[in-house]
Order: sequence, then structure tokens, then C-alpha cells
Amino acid sequence: MSRRIWVDADACPKPIKEILFRAAARTATPLTLIANQMLTVPPSPHIRALQVEKGFDVADNEIVRRVEAGDLVVTADIPLAAEVIAKGGQVLTPRGEHYGRHNIAAALTMRNFMDTLRSSGVETGGPAAFSQADRQAFANQLDRFLAMA
Repeated sequence: MSRRIWVDADACPKPIKEILFRAAARTATPLTLIANQMLTVPPSPHIRALQVEKGFDVADNEIVRRVEAGDLVVTADIPLAAEVIAKGGQVLTPRGEHYGRHNIAAALTMRNFMDTLRSSGVETGGPAAFSQADRQAFANQLDRFLAMA
């Protein structure tokens, strides 16, 4: 069975989806976008969208249920990333950051720390605007994954 790519699609930027669509078609890699809203995907035997019910972590739970060791999950959700890594999957954020066993604990700690700051009223600001450099970093990391597949 070939490696699969799963996308936490509710918050995935459109340019990243487009990169994924092209890569899946080019390499015949199974790509599934999972979201709690209807998604439009290009016609391809390798690309599909799966709509799940609305609700807290419903899409995340579906990804965790389906992911297998060696699969890639595209998400910015660090708790989801930790669950995927625990199952032997790999994680790539839409900004091209790779999470694995070597760095997920630190990422979770930082996420929890920032969450605590925000809940105590500290203004932490949001992430930087999504840039061309982010797209390029993502495309480069995706190519590395596909080359190993």
C-alpha cells in the first residue's frame, strides 16, 4: 500500500491545497481532504474530499482514525500532530514546518504555554500573514516526502 496524504482541510490555505492537488496528480499519491464543510476538489482518481459532521475535533478524530504509519498529515493543529506522530505518521504544517518525534514535545509545550498566556489576558498576536516563502517551504518539504515514498 502506498503512503497517503491526509489534509486537515478546514483551515488549510487554498494555495497549499493547490500544491497538494498538483502533487497528487503528478505522483499518483492518494490525497484525502477532511473537513466539516463541503469541499471542491479537482476530478482525479487520486484526490477526494471527505465531509464529516460539524463539532469539536470531529475532523481531527477522523484523520487520527484513518492515518497509518508512514502517511503524511498536513495540519497546523499541534495536538492533532502529536496524535498522528504517535501512530507513526508524519506531519507537515501549511508553512512547511515538519513535526516528528524529535520536536513535537517542544511544539506542544510552546502551544500550551501560549494558550495559557492568551487565557490569562496577555495579547500574543496572531501568526504572520501567509507568504510566498511559506508556500515554497511547504512545496519543498512535500517534495521530500514524495521522494521518500
